[in-house]
Amino acid sequence: MATMSAPATRLRASLAVEDRLFAALAVVRVVVLANAVGLNAYRANFERPALAWSVLAAMAVWTGLVIWWCARADRRSWPLLAVDLALAVGALAITPFAKGEWFDASIPGFWVVGALLAWAARYGWHGGLAAAVLLGATDLLARDDISQGNVGQVFLLLLAGPMIGFVSESLKQLAGERDVAQREAAAAEERVRLGRVVHDGVLQVLALVQRRGTEVGGEMAELGRLAGEQETALRNLIRSQDSVAPDTDDGYDDLAAALGALAARPGVEVAVPSGPVRVPARTAAELVGVVGACLDNVARHVGEGAPAWVLVEDLPDCVALSVRDEGPGIPEGRLNDAAAEGRLGVSESIRGRIRDLGGTAQLSTGDFGTEWEFEVPK
Repeated sequence: MATMSAPATRLRASLAVEDRLFAALAVVRVVVLANAVGLNAYRANFERPALAWSVLAAMAVWTGLVIWWCARADRRSWPLLAVDLALAVGALAITPFAKGEWFDASIPGFWVVGALLAWAARYGWHGGLAAAVLLGATDLLARDDISQGNVGQVFLLLLAGPMIGFVSESLKQLAGERDVAQREAAAAEERVRLGRVVHDGVLQVLALVQRRGTEVGGEMAELGRLAGEQETALRNLIRSQDSVAPDTDDGYDDLAAALGALAARPGVEVAVPSGPVRVPARTAAELVGVVGACLDNVARHVGEGAPAWVLVEDLPDCVALSVRDEGPGIPEGRLNDAAAEGRLGVSESIRGRIRDLGGTAQLSTGDFGTEWEFEVPK
């Protein structure tokens, strides 16, 4: 099943936001056009009425055309928006010829904000600022008498253009990040589901073939060995898919993948969560060393290839591990004798590492075998 890349997802989300902005802008264009026509009809302060009404008619026709053209993202090209801005500038520039040099309000009035908002929505704060500067400068240059109110209106244009553009850019960015996060979450959920299916089906069958082949011997032993290799390869493949999905922070490792490599040892089975277990890199390295030391003790004291099980649990505030075998157990006093003789495998390689990580280590041993249980904070 094909999936969209992160850049493609962000582009699609950005266009969706832009579509909504231009849909809202279409309403604004109609409102400011009605405002311009109504005010000019009410005031009727024209020296050349035919020219003024021609400008208003052109504004009405262009409003309908630009709304239709901008309804689709592939038609919102810079030449179209340039014409839109040029017509707004032209309507401002022609005002003194239609109304006289001592005019107060321009013919287009607030109609020019349609072009301003279009540039801000399409090109961000840079576009909004450029359009505001051009419209403001044209309005001031067209006047012989500049009042405080005129300067205030231009100031509002210079403020609104970049601000709307910045909001537009932010909305596009947030929408893109949201869609990427949703896509990664959906992909992670699907990997978890597939991991459970594989773990409950294929991996269990391969593990069964490995055990039965070893018990039967002969040619079946070779078949069991191959099944064990495929089980290990499949587990690592599942974990590798998890490790490349989301972006990860520097200094963190996937403990599940690191411990999964230990399943290559004869007789060792490693059970880990279907997803990655993120812990600091130092913690991951130390825990791999702890589990490796436990498995070395199994091979040394129980026998090479003796069955051993490693279980990893990813809890909200800590990581829990257990290492279990079915050997004869550790005789009472042996660990103290080993420490007294300078053999520090258990006291330092196992308990010492866990202590340094701020965790706890608990040992259970007897005729049933030996089991280490560790808890280490994340």
